[in-house]
Amino acid sequence: MASLQEQLLKAGLVDKNKARQANKDRQKQNRMVRKSGASADHRSENLARQEQEKKRARDRKLNQQKQEASRQKAMAAQVKQLIEDNCMDRDQGEIAYSFIYKNKVKRILVTTELKNQLTLGHLAIVTYLLNSQRKFEIVPAAVADKIAGRNADAVVHLNKEDAVDENDPYAAFQVPDDLTW
Repeated sequence: MASLQEQLLKAGLVDKNKARQANKDRQKQNRMVRKSGASADHRSENLARQEQEKKRARDRKLNQQKQEASRQKAMAAQVKQLIEDNCMDRDQGEIAYSFIYKNKVKRILVTTELKNQLTLGHLAIVTYLLNSQRKFEIVPAAVADKIAGRNADAVVHLNKEDAVDENDPYAAFQVPDDLTW
């Protein structure tokens, strides 16, 4: 059985040029259908790839947040350990030593020797949380520097020898050592 095109050629209804042109048009349409179908698959692959990239980016961000949280937790544990290992004994304290913590005046009881050491900057006052309560302890200045390297907010009070400001109007007035407030 001959194709419709061959039958039309035999009947003389269509010439060879028109038949060839019809074949070319049909082939072009087939190519376009194949291309559009392939591009639809390609588009879906691109969308899937983009979704995977978005998921990877979210996962990386969550992983960084988890790592940061664990690093913060480890730093807090290190600070607490440094404080507990190096805190000075204040059981015999009879003198109230005042310092400022978050715009509030706090007091701890110290001995005369500890007060002198705090004033000279050999000791520092640090803070940490213990069972949801804020604790203040006295540690050597070298330990306070290590603590400040891990958490600067943990060091509450450390007297350091600062350079004198030339413009300070009160530079000529010395603060008495026995002043308590």
